Amino acid sequence: MSDPLDALEKSISTLRRAIRDASAAGDTERAGELRMQLRRAERAWDALVDADEPATTPPHPVPAAAPAARGSQLPAREHVHRALMLLGTPAAPKLIVGVHEAFFPGELSASKLSSLRRDEERSYRSSPGARPYYLCPALAHDLLTPVRALITISTWTLDQRMIGPLSPRVDFLTGAIRIAEAVRTSAESTAGGPGPEALRLLWRFAVNIPDALPRSVAGHEGAMDPQQVIDAAGAELDVHADADRAARAEAARRARKSLKDDQQLFGAPAQGVTYLRTARA
Repeated sequence: MSDPLDALEKSISTLRRAIRDASAAGDTERAGELRMQLRRAERAWDALVDADEPATTPPHPVPAAAPAARGSQLPAREHVHRALMLLGTPAAPKLIVGVHEAFFPGELSASKLSSLRRDEERSYRSSPGARPYYLCPALAHDLLTPVRALITISTWTLDQRMIGPLSPRVDFLTGAIRIAEAVRTSAESTAGGPGPEALRLLWRFAVNIPDALPRSVAGHEGAMDPQQVIDAAGAELDVHADADRAARAEAARRARKSLKDDQQLFGAPAQGVTYLRTARA
């Protein structure tokens, strides 16, 4: 398993190169956003060093075995953060809870997430940047308003936190690949293999992806091949990824121009919706 600090250091290095490239290309808006991402990544690195606690997982995380008592001591926001980092996509509370139950120790309920989202925004507004990351809503690509049913992480790029017309399917396929990778790694590295919760979660993804399940074992999650799920999801993802990436990038470009820093995390104000609709009429 990759060390979280190593993953953050790699991310910091990548961000620095991207800032240099954006500056050389004269893209000041992109460079500014990347600098914000760099500062957040550096704060997250500092927090991990100070706490000596692997609260941030690598870009393609593999859940580690951990004592249940230690996992249960983590605050709910850390549980949510770990689940989202494993998925790598915006996610609804039900899915976040499912991922947490499948791969991590401790308890997390969907009821905690509604108040948690409000607490995160209040914390940011009272002391911006005091935390290494914040849990925030995904943003709608057209009106740049919060999609409250979907949660993201502030350290993700603005593009990644946007939801375009194709994003729900793209994120579903991406999540399926991440879950399959985690199940496969668990099977290879854990004595008991993946638990039943992890297999059921992967099966729920696989049944909604063409050719992700062997015909002879449909309905039997224990007989699934994670690599088959990865291949099937990847094949469909190739069809949609470019168009989705372009829609998200365009929305992010508009957001960087029209939204303040806090709005880029928590969405445009309600009065902005009326203005945008009037302008388009």
